[in-house]
Amino acid sequence: MRVDYEYRALQVSRDIPGEQLRQTLSIHAEFGGWELAGHRIYGDGKRQITVRRRLRPGPQPPLAT
Repeated sequence: MRVDYEYRALQVSRDIPGEQLRQTLSIHAEFGGWELAGHRIYGDGKRQITVRRRLRPGPQPPLAT
């Protein structure tokens, strides 16, 4: 059985506190079905977060940016 996912890459400023980022990702996980697929921290402090969710039939809530 093959599972298809929708992926989104988010660029996060180094000015965003870690606790605020965790809360935001938790809200999207709970209400939008997103899960963490990858996290990269660059030398200048910027972060790239990759999230994914299973593709389902019908409309799905968007990922707020």
